[in-house]
Amino acid sequence: MKIIADDKIPFLKGVMEPYADIVYLPGAAITASDVKDADAVFTRTRTLCNEALLKGSRVRLIATATIGYDHIDTDYCDAAGIRWINAPGCNASSVQQYIAAACVMLAHERALRLADTTIGVIGVGNVGRRVAAAAEALGMRVLLNDPPRAEREGDAAFVPLEHLLNESDIVTCHTPLTREGAYPTYHLASDDFFGRMKDGAVFINSSRGAVADSGALKRASRGKLSAFILDTWENEPAIDLDLLRDAFIGTPHIAGYSSDGKANGTAACVHEFCRFFGFDALRNWYPADIPPPPMSATLAIDGAGKTAEAIFYEAVTHTYPIAQDSERLKQSPAMFEKLRGDYWIRRECKHFSLHLTRVAEETRNGLAGLGFTLR
Repeated sequence: MKIIADDKIPFLKGVMEPYADIVYLPGAAITASDVKDADAVFTRTRTLCNEALLKGSRVRLIATATIGYDHIDTDYCDAAGIRWINAPGCNASSVQQYIAAACVMLAHERALRLADTTIGVIGVGNVGRRVAAAAEALGMRVLLNDPPRAEREGDAAFVPLEHLLNESDIVTCHTPLTREGAYPTYHLASDDFFGRMKDGAVFINSSRGAVADSGALKRASRGKLSAFILDTWENEPAIDLDLLRDAFIGTPHIAGYSSDGKANGTAACVHEFCRFFGFDALRNWYPADIPPPPMSATLAIDGAGKTAEAIFYEAVTHTYPIAQDSERLKQSPAMFEKLRGDYWIRRECKHFSLHLTRVAEETRNGLAGLGFTLR
C-alpha cells in the first residue's frame, strides 16, 4: 500500500509506516506523477483533488483532515469510484474557542455588555452549534440561520437571513462553500447582505474565504460595519492586504487549528484508511503525544470588582491570545502559509482549570459552558 500525505498533517509521521509506504509532500506541490502509483491520499485544503491530479492513478481513497472539502472534486471522485471523506466536526471546539476569543476581545476593546449583544450564526452544523453554545455561555442573545436544516426540521429554531441581519450586532458565518443547489454560499456576504446588516455591526468569517465577496466587504467597511474579523480569505494565500490592514482581527485560516482539532482530523484519516482497506491495528488510534499548552494550564481569577466581560476576557484570552495571531499576520502577510503550517500549540478550554473566587454564579456557569474545569 502507498499513501501520499500532506507534510503538514500533524501527529501522522511514524503512525502508518508499519502498514504502508507513506510519502510526505507539501500539499500545494502534490502532482499527478506523485499520486500515480498511490492507493490513498491524505490531504488538507491545499491539494486540489480533481481529474487533473487523479486521472490514470490507482488512488482509491482520499481522506482530508479538515471539515471542508471544496478542494475535492466530489463529482469526479464519485464517477471514478474513488472514495473520499472529510472530518466533520473535527475542529468545532477549536472554532468555538476562536469565536469566543473574538467576542471577548470585541467586548474588551469596545466596552460592550455581552448580555446586550445579539449574535447571528449563519450555518448551524457541527461548528455553528458549538459557536452558538459559546455565545450563550457568554450571555449573548443568539439567532440561528440554516435554510437546509430549517427545511428538514421546521422553522422553530431558525430565523430568515434578513431577520438575522437586521437584528444582529455580530454576524458570524459557518457554512460550507457551495456554488450550486438551493442555497449556494459563494459570495453569500454580498453588497445586498451587508446592506441589510445593522449599522455599526461586526462581520466575522471563519468558514471559507469566498463565502464573503471581498469587494463588498471593503465597501461595507467604509461606513456600514464598525469592524470585521477574517480568518478565511478569498485567493489564499494571496490575500487582500487592504482587508488585512483594516481588519479588527485578521488571522491565517487557523480558527480550527487547535492541536486538539488537528489531532481529530488526523485520526479521522487514519481510521478511514483502516476501515476502507481492512486494517484492524489502528482503528481506534489517537495521538498520544499532543504537547501541553505553552502557558499555564491553571489560572486563578479573583472576580472582585470585575464585570462578567472582564472575567471572560481574562479566562479566554489566557488560553488563546487571539490578538497575537492577528499581529503576526499583519506584520508578515507574505508568511501566511508558514504561519498556518507551523502553527503554535493551541489547546482548547477543556485543558485549562480555573480557580475562581468572588465570581458570580452566572459567570461561573458561563465559564463552565465554555469548557473550562472549575476548581
